[in-house]
Amino acid sequence: MSGKNGYFQLVTKNDGTYLCIYEPEGAGEPVYYEEISNYLADQKLYEFDKISIARALAALEGTVEVKISPMLIPRVDEYVSIYIMEERMYAKARFYPPTNNGMQLTKQDIINALVRSGVKYGVDENEINNFLRERKYCTDYTLAKATPPVQGRDAKITYHFNTNLSLKPKRNEDGSVDFHKLDMISHCSKGDLLATLTPMELGKPGIDVSGNIIRPLKVNNKVLRHGKNIQLSPDGLQMFSLVDGHVTLTDGRVFVSNTYEVAADVDASTGDIVYEGNVVVKGNVITGYSVRARGDVEVDGVVEGAYIEAGGQIVLKRGMQGMSKGTLKANGNIVSKFLENAEVIAGGYVSTESILHCKVSAKGDVIVGGKRGFVTGGEIRSASMISVRTAGSTLGTLTLLEVGIDPKLIAEFRELEKRIVTMSADKEKLAQALVLYRKRLTMGMQLSEEKKEYLKQVTQSNILLEAQLKEARSRYEELRVEMDNKSEGVIKVSDVIYPGTKLVISNVIYYVRQVVHHSKFVRDRADIKVLPM
Repeated sequence: MSGKNGYFQLVTKNDGTYLCIYEPEGAGEPVYYEEISNYLADQKLYEFDKISIARALAALEGTVEVKISPMLIPRVDEYVSIYIMEERMYAKARFYPPTNNGMQLTKQDIINALVRSGVKYGVDENEINNFLRERKYCTDYTLAKATPPVQGRDAKITYHFNTNLSLKPKRNEDGSVDFHKLDMISHCSKGDLLATLTPMELGKPGIDVSGNIIRPLKVNNKVLRHGKNIQLSPDGLQMFSLVDGHVTLTDGRVFVSNTYEVAADVDASTGDIVYEGNVVVKGNVITGYSVRARGDVEVDGVVEGAYIEAGGQIVLKRGMQGMSKGTLKANGNIVSKFLENAEVIAGGYVSTESILHCKVSAKGDVIVGGKRGFVTGGEIRSASMISVRTAGSTLGTLTLLEVGIDPKLIAEFRELEKRIVTMSADKEKLAQALVLYRKRLTMGMQLSEEKKEYLKQVTQSNILLEAQLKEARSRYEELRVEMDNKSEGVIKVSDVIYPGTKLVISNVIYYVRQVVHHSKFVRDRADIKVLPM
């Protein structure tokens, strides 16, 4: 401790009570009026000359003695003030000298004061001895310290394969996709290390100065979760592949599977395809048939009015002519040469060279590039960005481009709207039935046991419906606020956008009424701003 703090001492004389104030030494801190005032209050001395004390503090040099009261106070012994701080991690004390006829504290006196203040643990006798040796007043001494808890560590899983499904395919100089170098599948070989588990470490409790147990933070345990074709080490800390194939991570579970290959078309000769891993179709997928895969789906030919669903990504090397009944649905990305008259739902991005009269929704970007790069008709929705060369047509074909909100949120919002309307109507019917029965009861009509049971069921249904309606309205309001507050999202048109195209960015609407070239559209508060590319 550098220097010595200033301090003060009560002195009793024949004509009254005096306060002797001592200047600090070196880098010590001066005496403050508030500390003097608090001390005098602790000694039950409420009437004193405040002005004289303030003047003495302001002009203090060396030692100053001022008369603060004509009254003679009883003897005041050496005094210690203890305060517990930082969530009972420390107990600190400040000492004050006795009057000229007062007694000094002993070690046991200080320990007793700590006990009276609620300190039961961690008393530092060395620090008490330091004070008894130094007798430094108006100075903090840490007389007790807690034993802090030792925090544990969460279990951690390290995956040794690509878990990032946002990688985009390589594009040629003309903007078209190079389907020979997609590199979107994490391949693995037999014996490959797929994941490593670092076990959790439990913490150790501590004790605060009041003797209470301080619990360490809770740690989270994890285990290596997996499907078939995988083996764990005997200690459960390493995961290995048992086959050559590909590896994916879905909902925290690792899957390894071989790829199922359809040598020709998916048609009457194969039936619908359902497979846990990847599916590769060398031919076409014919109208009316479906392909469902836990992993990725790759089609070399054309997809007609069929249904394709993938837990990973969908790659169509030619494209889809959906005939207004085809659907592509992927948890990951969708890459296709062209998309026509189909519904497309992607948990990642959508990449294609043309979209004609489709309903497309993507959590990631929708990129329409290549030589054609046009979107004509239909509805295109992306949570982040839509990038096209041409939007709409010279014929004014109605085309919707919407960005800024996750399409899943929009779908949930609209579904809630329908549910709220339906539930409100149902509740109104139940309310009318309850009113009718209650009216009969007030008129003294007796109800049969069957009708009493019916009344009971109607009442329970009404209560349940009210709770469901309240929950639906609450979620509806949350979604509405969330969508209203979304301001990100951009629409890029590298060539031309035609009248008849409707743009929506986070619920702000913009109608294209004249041809616009080489522009991007962003939200600016309640408007959509057109900026040059």
